Order: sequence, then C-alpha cells, then structure tokens
Amino acid sequence: MNDKQQIDKERLPRHVAIIMDGNGRWAKKRGLKRSAGHKAGAKTLEKIVDYCISIGVKAVTAHAFSTE
Repeated sequence: MNDKQQIDKERLPRHVAIIMDGNGRWAKKRGLKRSAGHKAGAKTLEKIVDYCISIGVKAVTAHAFSTE
C-alpha cells in the first residue's frame, strides 16, 4: 500500500481492534462453503496485520465469531 507516505505518525493509533463477522455469509452468498469464507477472512486479516506492523501500530486484536 502506498498510503504510508500520507500517514500522520502523531495520530497513528497504538492499538487496532477488529471484529470479524460475516465471512461464512459472504461465502454462502457466492455459492461457496462457509469454510472458504473463513479462509478468505483469515487472508484479509493477515494483510491488515502486516500493514499495521509496517506503519508502526503496536497492537492488533482480532475477535472472530464462529462455531466452526
């Protein structure tokens, strides 16, 4: 991502929290297995965490809702 140049380091949060919800519904809507949605959500979370690390966010919390 090229947004790093535009980030105001003085206003950067120290902690980002993410609530993951809807990945199974996302998959079902597209005719995929719920597990495919969970996998896609995990890949997206990994991208977000990597980006947060690269810009200097100190902590990321993720909470996922699933019975699977």
